[in-house]
Amino acid sequence: MTSKSPSSAEGPGYATPLEAYRKAPREKLAYVIAVVPDQGRPDYLMTIDLDPDSSSYSKVIHRLKMLHNGDELHHSGWNACSSCHADSSKSRSRLILPCIRSGRLYAVDTASDPRAPSIFKVVEPQDIQEKTGGQAFLHTSHCLGSGEIMISTLGDPSGAGRGAFFLLDQNLNIKGPWSKETTAFGYDYWYQPRHNVMLSSEWGSPKAFCEGFKMEDVMSGAYGDTLTFWDWKERKIVQRIKMGEQGLLPLENRFLHDPDQAQGFTGAALSSNIIHFCKGDDGRWKASVVIDQPWLKVEGWMLPEVPPLITDILLSMDDRFLYFVNWLRGDLVQYDIREPAHPKFVSRLWLGGVAHPGTKVKVTCGMPEDTPEFPKLPQVQGHDLLGGPQMLQLSLDGSRLYVTNSLFTAWDQQFYPDMCSRGSYMLQINVDPVNGGMQLNHDFFIDCGAEPEGPVLAHEIRFSNGDCTSDIWC
Repeated sequence: MTSKSPSSAEGPGYATPLEAYRKAPREKLAYVIAVVPDQGRPDYLMTIDLDPDSSSYSKVIHRLKMLHNGDELHHSGWNACSSCHADSSKSRSRLILPCIRSGRLYAVDTASDPRAPSIFKVVEPQDIQEKTGGQAFLHTSHCLGSGEIMISTLGDPSGAGRGAFFLLDQNLNIKGPWSKETTAFGYDYWYQPRHNVMLSSEWGSPKAFCEGFKMEDVMSGAYGDTLTFWDWKERKIVQRIKMGEQGLLPLENRFLHDPDQAQGFTGAALSSNIIHFCKGDDGRWKASVVIDQPWLKVEGWMLPEVPPLITDILLSMDDRFLYFVNWLRGDLVQYDIREPAHPKFVSRLWLGGVAHPGTKVKVTCGMPEDTPEFPKLPQVQGHDLLGGPQMLQLSLDGSRLYVTNSLFTAWDQQFYPDMCSRGSYMLQINVDPVNGGMQLNHDFFIDCGAEPEGPVLAHEIRFSNGDCTSDIWC
């Protein structure tokens, strides 16, 4: 991994990934998306105390309500991160909240009072659509080395699938589309400037996924299966890799944090595979499945098989470990990726799922070799862990993994209705950052069913000092 001398610049983030891994202070605050499942009141941003020495440790200390009902907050990103570390005029001061349903965008001021953030600016969907050629259904936000912010979008205002991107300047004014080219579907993206590349992935048509999951929509072509590689400087598509059945619903992309590395991983949700991608000697990109998970064969469920459903993946800042979640199967998995093309299984932690004992679902085949029988539903502080692990965030030193369990409201209601009615959770997992291994921390638990105005669904997690899924190095 790149090991440049620490920079003397005063910009945001860290000079290198290893500097972040070795020298970053422990995370003290988390900003966590809270979605209201019935859309009867605005979604909000929870501020959670992560400091074990604090009297308010493991508590929600502030709630910032958005301005409208039914936005569906989903992912979040920073206005500035390690990508502009060399620019002392930049600071990590605004959390960007794109809304997947309304197409609205909120910018939150986290600098004035980190423990009680406030809304700084709202960009309305009509303004976005007018200045971007009709982009809607906002998803991923990343800060760029230029100081700009880029947002991925999933469709047009009618709900038809279309993957596109638009830019905001550092004052959060819309600059317009990032590229004239589009993809059939949109979802996540990650860029690696030293290799002049961006990789984008695909979920599906908003008309399809906003109504819940139907296998017939997959068969009819309403969901994606393609990885798209872009020329970062020219903003043009240079290569598409259609994964087919091996890569249905490719969602989260993660390049290795080391900016000199031209490789990384994508999690294919429905296929439930981990795809390794890399740049070949001929300059062409290659992609292959390196972790292949069978579907569970079951009785008593809505389908005869349960896809594990990889909905999030994450790499430790030192590029030692890959973590991913199987939202429907219910497990969190850790792999050693020091040889990225040949990952090695390290550990697994069960945190729920659709087929645990106590449900009417019977598993007849397909369990992992290390877990021949489905374990009992775990509890933390007397609470059953309903749902399955969904969204991940890892401390910069690789020692603490945080987990939420809401995916997307329509899918939550379809697959885990009890979680929707009773509220989701946020957990913390202790990790051995050298040898691997995970252990549930029973002293930490955020009960989203105990929120003052009723149950909510927790999704993306951001740390106030940076994290393993937002910081990119140029």
